[in-house]
Amino acid sequence: MQQTSLRASRRLAPLFVGLLSLSLAVPACGGGGNERWVTTENAAVDIDWDAVGEAYKSADGPEDLERRVNEIYTGDEIISVSVQDADDRSQVVTGFFDNNTNGKAEESEKIFSIKREVAGEGGQYQISGHGMYSGYHSPMWSMTSGMLMGAMMANMFAPSYRPMYATPYVTPASRRTSLATQRNNWRKSNPGKFNAAAKKSRSGRSYGAKGKSFGGGRATPTKAPRRVRMRGGGRFGSAAGRGRRVVVLS
Repeated sequence: MQQTSLRASRRLAPLFVGLLSLSLAVPACGGGGNERWVTTENAAVDIDWDAVGEAYKSADGPEDLERRVNEIYTGDEIISVSVQDADDRSQVVTGFFDNNTNGKAEESEKIFSIKREVAGEGGQYQISGHGMYSGYHSPMWSMTSGMLMGAMMANMFAPSYRPMYATPYVTPASRRTSLATQRNNWRKSNPGKFNAAAKKSRSGRSYGAKGKSFGGGRATPTKAPRRVRMRGGGRFGSAAGRGRRVVVLS
């Protein structure tokens, strides 16, 4: 009898080993130490394009435009600006994230561009989004209607005007720190304006006509979701609190 039981135990032993190995290979659904795959959407910030257009029209120069644009933008990054005169009648302004601090508006870093054309005693300009904001194209805005022009735009109507930015102006990397400090001070001094703008830009609502030829005031940025590997119990919860939508794949 004992020999029969011993032979049965030997036959069942490989089965028990296999079941044990399988249970160790499959992670539990709970527990803080298990690895998970989650999908997150890029928490890019919506931009108030109408405000950017007004900033360009009222700016006294590239430095003033930098300040205004970074006050409008509610994200953490600093927007650098490139200003270039193609000739005495046309100008292109490019806003970009100078991630590699080389002072060049590289294609992958561009956020928006403003193209301005002077015709007779008037002129017009248009804003186009780039990268994650590529769905936005503004109407052609008149340079001479509405609000007063700043010196950056008004000077071009002077009889003695000569292009000032045939050699492009680009935000120096050394100026980024002062721009960040200035913007932080502005946000502290204007909490109502900043908090209202930040709430709108992270609300997930769609502003403007996303993906169409003409948009309203804002266009929601688009970027494909990316997969991020994380460990349970890590710091991902704090990131989710900054406006990212988290979907846990079970």
